[in-house]
Amino acid sequence: MFRDKIGLKDLEKMDGEYRDLLGRVLTIQADCEIGGPHLYVKDILPSAPSKTDQLVVARTAAEEVDHFRKIARVAGDMGVDVSPVLSQPNQQRYLDAFRGIIRTWEDFAVFGFLIDRVGRYQLEEFFGSTYRPLEEILPKVIKEEMGHIGYGESKTAEMALKGGESKEKAQRAVDFWYVKALDMFGRSDSTRDKRYIHWGLKRRSNAQARAEFIREVDPLILKMGLKVPDALKGRQYI
Repeated sequence: MFRDKIGLKDLEKMDGEYRDLLGRVLTIQADCEIGGPHLYVKDILPSAPSKTDQLVVARTAAEEVDHFRKIARVAGDMGVDVSPVLSQPNQQRYLDAFRGIIRTWEDFAVFGFLIDRVGRYQLEEFFGSTYRPLEEILPKVIKEEMGHIGYGESKTAEMALKGGESKEKAQRAVDFWYVKALDMFGRSDSTRDKRYIHWGLKRRSNAQARAEFIREVDPLILKMGLKVPDALKGRQYI
C-alpha cells in the first residue's frame, strides 16, 4: 500500500497508473460538482417557494461552481483539462444521477438530502489522500457540502411533516433519488477501486462506502415518517 505524501513536483516521478487514476478521479469529481447546477438552476431558481429559498438555490449553485473551479485547478496543475465538462450535455455526465433535469421543489430538496450526501462521501475519500494538493482543498468544500445536505434534509422533513400530497411527493422523490444515490458508489466488485485504495487515493471500497451511507440515511428517512425504498429495485450497479 502506497502512503507517501505526493506534491505536484513529485508527480512526474510517479507510476503511470497513479497519474491516470488521479486524473480520472479529478475529472469525475469535477463533472459531479458542475453537474448539479446544470440539473436545477434553470427551473428551480425562478420557482423556489420563497425569496429565501431562491437565495439558497443561487448560493448552492455558486458554491458548487466554485467547487468545480477548485477541482479544475488541481487537475489543471497536473496537466488534466477538465473544462469540457462545463458544457457537457447532462445525458453525457459520468454518473446517472446527473443525467436528467430537476423540475420540482421536492426533487431539489431530496437531491440535496441524498445526492449531495453521496458527494460528501466521495470527498471524504480524499481525507488522508496521498496527493497533497487534493487534500488541501477539502475543508471548505466539505463544509459547504454539509450546508447543502442539511438544507435538503430539513426541506424534505418539512414536506413529509405536512402530510397528504406534500408527503406523497416527498416519498416519490426519495424513491427516485435513493436508488440513484446507491448507484453513485459504483460496482461492489470493482477492481479499479482496489487500485485507488492501493495508491492512497481512496479510503474505502465502493461496497463499504455504500453500506455506510445506507446505515446513515435509512434512519433519517424513517425519522421523517417516510418509507425506506427497496435498495435493489431499479439499481444499475450492485
